[in-house]
Amino acid sequence: MGTIALTDAVTRPRVDDEQLLYASILEVGVYVGLAILLVTFALYGSGAIAPSIPLHELPNYWGLSVHEYLETTNGLYLHHEHVITGWQWISVANKSDYLNYVGIVLLAGVTAVCFLGILPTLIRKHDRVYATMVAFEVIVLAFAASGLLAVGGH
Repeated sequence: MGTIALTDAVTRPRVDDEQLLYASILEVGVYVGLAILLVTFALYGSGAIAPSIPLHELPNYWGLSVHEYLETTNGLYLHHEHVITGWQWISVANKSDYLNYVGIVLLAGVTAVCFLGILPTLIRKHDRVYATMVAFEVIVLAFAASGLLAVGGH
């Protein structure tokens, strides 16, 4: 009775260069994003950087709608002309509760970075179909992230 080695029975699928590059960029982006989330949350939770809303005050606002929360906390703590929405968080990124957004934005944007990373490889290989799809995907992601699209009636 003979045995067949698993490597004889199973062949590995071929992995293209752009797949490996995409995976490499994704891995780095995810680890960096998670590290930033951990650090910024530690800064927030420890009080090393002051939040815009004191932690002990947060339970007072849990029952409010999003609109009421934004209006109330802006009036009491931020004192901006308009409530902070969309990319306006950058103007208050010196507050630890908004500084947490840096990691979130990085994680949300890593897909576009991966696509931009593989685009030169696709162009070099003359893979026009995938290169066009990737270019359009980056454009759509950038347009969606820009805040120019307002959906949901808010």
